[in-house]
Amino acid sequence: MPKLSLLRRSAGRHRAWAGAVAVATVAAVLAVPTATSAAVVPVPEPATLVSTNPADTTPHARNGESRAFAQVGDMVYVGGSFTQLRQTAADPWISRPYLFAYDRTTGTISTTFLPVLDGAVNALIAGPGGTLIVGGVFKNVNGVSRKNLVALDPATGAIVDGWEGRSDGGTVRDLVLHGNWLYVAGAFNWLNGTAHAGLGRLNATTGAIDPTFDINATVGRHTTTSYVWTIDVSPDGATLAVGGNFTFVNDLPRNQIALVDLTGTPEVLDWSSEKFVAPCASPATFVHYVQDIRFGADSSWFVVGTNGGSGWPAAYCDALVRFETAARGPGQLATWINFTGNDTITSVEVADNVIYLGGHFRWLNNPNASDKAGKGAIDRLGVAAVTPATGMPVNWNPRRSGSASMPAGTAAWGSSVPVLWRGTDGLYFGHNSDGMGEEYHGRLGMFPLAGGRSITPKNAPTAASGHLYLKTAEGELTKVPFDGTALGTPTTDAQPAYTGAGATWRVDDRIYWSHLVAETPTGSRIDVSLFNGTTVGGSWEASGYNDWYNPALLTGGFYLDGRLYYTRSGANGLYYRYFEIDGNYLGATEFSLPTTGVTWSAVRGMAWVDGKIVYGATDGTLRSVPFDPTAAPSVVVDGADATVLAPATPALTWSTPSMFFSVQ
Repeated sequence: MPKLSLLRRSAGRHRAWAGAVAVATVAAVLAVPTATSAAVVPVPEPATLVSTNPADTTPHARNGESRAFAQVGDMVYVGGSFTQLRQTAADPWISRPYLFAYDRTTGTISTTFLPVLDGAVNALIAGPGGTLIVGGVFKNVNGVSRKNLVALDPATGAIVDGWEGRSDGGTVRDLVLHGNWLYVAGAFNWLNGTAHAGLGRLNATTGAIDPTFDINATVGRHTTTSYVWTIDVSPDGATLAVGGNFTFVNDLPRNQIALVDLTGTPEVLDWSSEKFVAPCASPATFVHYVQDIRFGADSSWFVVGTNGGSGWPAAYCDALVRFETAARGPGQLATWINFTGNDTITSVEVADNVIYLGGHFRWLNNPNASDKAGKGAIDRLGVAAVTPATGMPVNWNPRRSGSASMPAGTAAWGSSVPVLWRGTDGLYFGHNSDGMGEEYHGRLGMFPLAGGRSITPKNAPTAASGHLYLKTAEGELTKVPFDGTALGTPTTDAQPAYTGAGATWRVDDRIYWSHLVAETPTGSRIDVSLFNGTTVGGSWEASGYNDWYNPALLTGGFYLDGRLYYTRSGANGLYYRYFEIDGNYLGATEFSLPTTGVTWSAVRGMAWVDGKIVYGATDGTLRSVPFDPTAAPSVVVDGADATVLAPATPALTWSTPSMFFSVQ
């Protein structure tokens, strides 16, 4: 897909809702922030998804795009570069440029909120005392000079007299409200008549400048003017994340991204990443790569959506990445990365333990190809949802596509989704096209909470004792009591549904297993069966998106915290891929873990039991060894700590990949 200029990728942001939020992102590469820090292994958490069916009552706009939302009572405010509106597809267009309001319960466009602006709106905030704070690229509001920043009466659109905030001659790109502090970002050198380069902080009630906030983003990349494109404040109010076209913040090297400590007098934190330094593609096309930033609900992490074209591994281009807020030092690397295959992400939102992202991407989990679907690519047209723990997509796929009966003059697909915003009743989206969820939604719409669903994470059994199951013949499982150190008397049952089985792993109420199936592209696939400790139920394919992978190569595997850990034939290592249970999507990238003292090429069958890997081997012996994935980059498994649990016997030999642990 051809790349578009920075101006055509313009995106707006507003932050006026502080509901439950969380993380996630899509995974392609795990990296460790510094050489001395431990790996972060996030644990999947319960989540709530909005509906995939956009609300039918939202009005439509045309020309330009919607860039910002805010809500005051039942009124939703929409800002952007659009110039016309209509209530329904059958209604005539009316002139209402840049800013309007509508009733969220009925969709009716307000006839009393009628501000007049002479330029586009980039950001909106529902301010204190019943105000609507507007930022953008305008010079006049209601015929009065109000450069790029103004507070309005949300009932009428009249200017709030006495609110003194203004940006002198420079664009306001983003606004964030935390407490009574209004953080302002953009392409300006003055704020309220005081020198501020790209960043400032105002009293949200009065608009007065905060003189203690002296943070400046300067020196633009590639001889262009510096600016701040996107900001967010952590829910605990302690940290400001900043992204844009700059190379220094307060004279400290910070290329496109920086963190600011807000706990006292604001100061730049010792946190930087070089993954936005190297050019991804033509600087003339991609002046900066950081398009949007959003913190998770507990403030411990944040996600970044980017553009930039090809550039991996030198830079994080066309990707969604997660960083840890508490990490310190230079050279920060992402906890995980979700590559689109060189398509842009223009907006992110974190809500209800889900990360939503929008843009003109066509796939996620796509690190293996450029501008096409590679091995592992998951179809997601322009809008997607991923988990905070791994960044892998969940089963939510409305697609930025229109219906067969789109009105004349509309476009089903466009280059940008400038804003995703979680309001009280759903996820609002602004875009520069008119199709969403195979329906007509001109320049804006909303995915309601009503009709959505909850995600309950599934994981490996956490009990310290239960049973080891071992395939001892085709269609047969042997069940062996196991208390973590000693084995009990085995019993054997016929399991006719469990045939052609290879490596097997237990997850909650089911087992996943490598199934030899001749008609698949690889000759095997990952199957799922319900399992109650007595009967392996009929199996079904985990997902068609996994048909690129050959699980028959697995010689053992177990699932834990969003990862499938495994060994494979012809290799002497312990590996993992991300594996998302909600949708059963397998990560497209293989990661190798640091270990010592275990001959992984001889392993046959694995299970995770109470912090240890229990594994068989080609010699038929069963062993266990402590396992700590957070110890990386130090070893996560030390074979010197391995214990023999049982030798091979004529009756039972532990030398098959088909082994798993279950409480039942």
